[in-house]
Amino acid sequence: MRKLFAVFTAALLLGATAGSGPAGAAGATPSGSCTRGLLFCEDFERLPTGGPSTLNWGVDTRNGTLTVERARRGNQVLHVHTRDNGRAFLRVDDFAAPGNRFYGRMRLRVAAFPTAPDWAHFTLVEATGTGSSEVVRPIGGQYAPTVPGTFWGVGADGGPTGDWTNWREAAPVTAGTWQCVEWTLDPADNRVAVWIDGVARPELTASTTEHGGNDVPFVLPAVNTVKIGWQLYQSGTTPAAFDLWIDDIALSGRRIGC
Repeated sequence: MRKLFAVFTAALLLGATAGSGPAGAAGATPSGSCTRGLLFCEDFERLPTGGPSTLNWGVDTRNGTLTVERARRGNQVLHVHTRDNGRAFLRVDDFAAPGNRFYGRMRLRVAAFPTAPDWAHFTLVEATGTGSSEVVRPIGGQYAPTVPGTFWGVGADGGPTGDWTNWREAAPVTAGTWQCVEWTLDPADNRVAVWIDGVARPELTASTTEHGGNDVPFVLPAVNTVKIGWQLYQSGTTPAAFDLWIDDIALSGRRIGC
C-alpha cells in the first residue's frame, strides 16, 4: 500500500515548480553521503529532478510541494515549499530503531521563518508510533511576539502532556544559511536532545518530567513513522509562503555527526 501511495504522490508532484535552490554556501555537502549501517538515508543524488519518484519514502502534503533540485554546487537537494499554514513532508514509514533509540541528522537552509501571526508554530521533524499518543516534534519552533523573535524549541502534541513548544530565547533561528541539525530520541528518561552545527544545545531538551507541557509525564512512543519537511499550524502568515532546502537526511542507532 505504501509503495502505491509513493508512486501516486510522485505522479501528482511531477508538475511542481522548482525554486531557486540553495546558494551553495559553506555547509552544503558533496554527493554520496549515504553509507552502510544507517536505519534510513536519503541524499537525493540517485533521484531524477522534479517531483519525488522513489519507493523508499512517501509524501504528506497539503498546500505544499516537494521537488528534487540540483543546487549550484552540483549536488541534489529537496526543495520544500508550502503556502500559509500548509505542510510538505518526506515520510519514512515502517521505521524501527533497536531499543527505540535513534539519532537523526539533516542539512537545512530556510529562506525565511515566520514573523506573523503571533505565536506562529512550525515543525520540521515529527515522530509518531505506538504505546504513547504523543506526537513528538524534536525540531521545530515558534515566533514569540513578547520578545520579539523566532526561536527553536522541542515540542509535542496529541498526548497527555498537551500541545506545547518549549522555545528558548537562547536558540534563535537563522535564515538564509546552511546548517547541520541533529536530534536524538532516547527512551531512557524519554529524552529528546538537539545539536546545531555539531554543538550540543542542552536548552533544547525534553524528558519525562522536564518539558513544556503540563505536569503529566512525557512518554515517547515506539516510533514507526518519521516525517521531515515543514508544517505551520496558524493561518495568515508572514511571509505568505515558506521555502526550505534539505539534504543528507540520515537516521541511525548512533550519532551520525555533521
